[in-house]
Amino acid sequence: MNCKEITVAQVTEKDLKSELDDMRERYRSLKDDELFVAWFMKCFVTDTEEEAVGSLVGGTKDKSLDAIHIDEAARKVFIVQGKYRQKPNGGGEKRSDVLAFADLARSFGDDQAFSDYRRGLSVAAAGKAEEARKRIKGRSYRVQLYFVTTGKCSLALGKEADSMVRRLSGDVDIDIIDGKRVLRLLSDYLDGVAPPVPLLEIELESGQGVSLSGVLQRFDQQTRIESWVVPVSVEQIARMYEGAGIRLFARNVRGFLGDTQINRNMKETLDKEPEFFWYYNNGVTIVCDAAEQVSRGGNKVLRLVNPQIINGQQTTRTLHECANKSTKATVLVRVISVPRETDQDALRFENLVSRIVAATNWQNAIRASDLMANDRRQVELERNLRKIDYQYLRKRQSKGEARRDAGVKHRFVITKEELAQVVAATDLDPLVVREGKEQLFEERYYEHVFPKSDPSYYLPRYWLGKQVSRSAKGYPERAYAKWVVLHFIWRRLSPTLAKKSLKEAFRMRSESGGFNSLHKAIDAAFKGISAYYRVNRGSGAKQVDPSVFFKRAKHHIEFEQFWSRPTNTHQRAFTKAWETFERDLSHLENG
Repeated sequence: MNCKEITVAQVTEKDLKSELDDMRERYRSLKDDELFVAWFMKCFVTDTEEEAVGSLVGGTKDKSLDAIHIDEAARKVFIVQGKYRQKPNGGGEKRSDVLAFADLARSFGDDQAFSDYRRGLSVAAAGKAEEARKRIKGRSYRVQLYFVTTGKCSLALGKEADSMVRRLSGDVDIDIIDGKRVLRLLSDYLDGVAPPVPLLEIELESGQGVSLSGVLQRFDQQTRIESWVVPVSVEQIARMYEGAGIRLFARNVRGFLGDTQINRNMKETLDKEPEFFWYYNNGVTIVCDAAEQVSRGGNKVLRLVNPQIINGQQTTRTLHECANKSTKATVLVRVISVPRETDQDALRFENLVSRIVAATNWQNAIRASDLMANDRRQVELERNLRKIDYQYLRKRQSKGEARRDAGVKHRFVITKEELAQVVAATDLDPLVVREGKEQLFEERYYEHVFPKSDPSYYLPRYWLGKQVSRSAKGYPERAYAKWVVLHFIWRRLSPTLAKKSLKEAFRMRSESGGFNSLHKAIDAAFKGISAYYRVNRGSGAKQVDPSVFFKRAKHHIEFEQFWSRPTNTHQRAFTKAWETFERDLSHLENG
């Protein structure tokens, strides 16, 4: 499959400000520094805006503490201090501030130090610190310190802070995130890679009668891309997914496809001959920002920074399902470390990922719609729809699998293909939809079908499409004509929904069952298009079946002309029903 070069829009401080302004609309009491920390928590730690804001503890007596988040599943405590400067990279952070934050490793690790530290905290901060302390000491939760700033922080200072933390505690990690990395994090967030998997370790296969004489490692001095090809046991793959979850697949263009024939074949191999899985399976491909090989307990380990599985989701999740049955199975893992320090690096990274996805996902064919799944407009639309309790499936997977992955039940589930069809039918020649939904994601149509990320643009079309489909159900002839009818009705509904309040009223009534008056108008339109078909289908041996008749261009134009004729006996019923519908809608808006 050909994969065109993509253009990566450079993310700037204006984009960050826009994100903070968006959050400010919902949390007007928060100051800029607090909004920045909450945004960081949402993007890098929690993925839930409510949890991110709830983690804030900053104030006049915060003592280097702006946010605390306890992740029970990961058995981790996240402690954050944030510095928001209006101009990213505009000023350097003070050594005293960074090292004071690093000293929290001692404050949360030592009994007397914690008692002294807690004494001066504000009430809110002290309460959350106490809860964190209970997890750290009572349940052996690991601590992750994040000092995040839109300013500068020298590499030497970062190393000094890291060295200090290592001396103070073996159960605490610190990460200094400066302005450049903040913008890279924002770029990932806009791409849907949020929260990321900051660090992952995978142990290479060893023992059980298998010898590993060396590791295939390659470094390209020109591009600074480094790669490894290694064998990894099924237990390691299962543990990797167990810890990181579906966040590992954020850059993958599809979701889990579930009970496909290929996945069934994998399970059969794992059950009957796991020792041969290495030879049969295509393996797993991981891209990351950096990687290094280290030794731990005599075993070789790859430490991966910001890893993403871009090929092998089906393998990974099937191995996780079958981990207990497949102790002898081994899978081939390719790791590709691509630097992203400069704009050129970022562009190379995006194009490389896009091409690897298209080239390696051959077992389950890649479609045009798959290649657009991670488009930033799709990601933003997904987030905007989530705010009003819609789950938007921008990646190909069953609705059941999507619900399980989401971990929360939304009121409505919509696929990107469904939205593409209703927009194309309402705005283009309906024939385009009948010719196939995959073409709607090709370059010639995509920008027209997905021009924005505002749900109010799509949902009125979507709900009108649902009502038209209901009126067509049970009538084969109507099924072929429904896209033309949808186009016809939308031409009349669009000006009626000129105000946002009317769009909202239409959506909310549609969610709870729709308008009986609109149903009558749609029924009249379907009767009119049946008459249009009978007049134009031909007769005798030349009579055209509706399945063929409606696969012709410009029906939406010709039907409008037919509808306006004095001989059209369905106009009166339609007009009466439509006037009632508009009154019903107006009453909803006002009442």
